[in-house]
Amino acid sequence: MSYTLKLSQDHDDRRLDRTLLSIFKWITRGEIMKAIRTGEIRVNSKRVREPGFHVYAGDELSVSWPLREDEKVIKHASSWGKIKVIFQGKNVLILNKPSGMLVQPDEPNGDSIISRVWAMFGTKTPAAVHRLDRNTTGVLAVALHGDALRAMEELFKARNVRKFYRAVVVGKTPEEIMIEAPLLKDAENNIVKVSDEEGLTAITKCTRLATNGKFSLVELELLTGRTHQARVHMAYIHHPILGDRKYGDFKANKLMKNVTRPLLHAYCLEFPENLHEALSEIDGKKFFAELPDDMKNFIEAEGINYEE
Repeated sequence: MSYTLKLSQDHDDRRLDRTLLSIFKWITRGEIMKAIRTGEIRVNSKRVREPGFHVYAGDELSVSWPLREDEKVIKHASSWGKIKVIFQGKNVLILNKPSGMLVQPDEPNGDSIISRVWAMFGTKTPAAVHRLDRNTTGVLAVALHGDALRAMEELFKARNVRKFYRAVVVGKTPEEIMIEAPLLKDAENNIVKVSDEEGLTAITKCTRLATNGKFSLVELELLTGRTHQARVHMAYIHHPILGDRKYGDFKANKLMKNVTRPLLHAYCLEFPENLHEALSEIDGKKFFAELPDDMKNFIEAEGINYEE
C-alpha cells in the first residue's frame, strides 16, 4: 500500500533523498536509499530511481511506508539535555557540538545533536546543514526552516562558507603550508586515503599557532569539504592529529593515555555578505566556539604557549 502527500514550499527545488530524509525522520537513510533504488518512490505517479532528482512545491510524492508524525524521538530527546547555543535566530541556529555525539541519530529514537534540537523546538523541521565527526567538537550550523536550509546548502556546496578548525598535531609543523592531496573514500571500510588517480580535489591550509617541539597547535582552513579531510591531510604531511586512532601516530597516542579522542575542533564558521533573505541574520558574520576543556588542558600541561 502506498501513501501520497503534496510537497510544500519547504521542499521546493530539493533533492529527492534529502526531501525524504527531512520528512520521514523515523525511516533510516539505508531504507530510504533502498526504496529509491528499487523504484518504490513515485513523484507525480512516475517512479524515480535517482536520489539527486529534484522535487518542487506542489509535487505529489508517493512512498511505501505509513505517513505518520512520529513524536518518540522528540519525547526521548527532551530528557537528554541541551546543546550549547552560540547563536539563535528565526531561521538559523549555530551550536557548539560536544565530543562523543553524532550529528544525526544512527538508530530510531537515538540521541544526537539534531534530536535534541527537535526537542528544543518541538518539531522535526530543523536540519543540520553540514557534518562533524562524532568526536569532533565545535561550530555546527542548523537550518530551522526550508528556505534557510536550501540557501545554506547552496552556500556550502559552492564553498562560500569559510571553515576553520583548531587541532593538536604531532611534531613541529611548518609555520604555514598548503596541503593539496586528492582524497578517495572507501565506503566499505569507512576510510579515506590520498589517491592522485581517483581522488577528489582536497585542499587544506595549515597555519602553526604554537608549538613546544613535540606537539603543535594549528589552525586548519578547509578549502574543500571532504570526509575526514583534516585528519587525512595532517597524517599525509606526517603531522597527524593527536588521539586519532584511525589515521594517527600509534606511538604518540599510546604515550598520551589521557587523550581519548582526536584533538580536532571546529573553531569558526565565516559567512559571506549579500546572502539570500532567509539568511540575512547571519549575513557577513563569523561564529566562534572556544576550545574545549580537553584541548585547553593538554595545551597547558604540555607548555604550549597560546592564548585565544
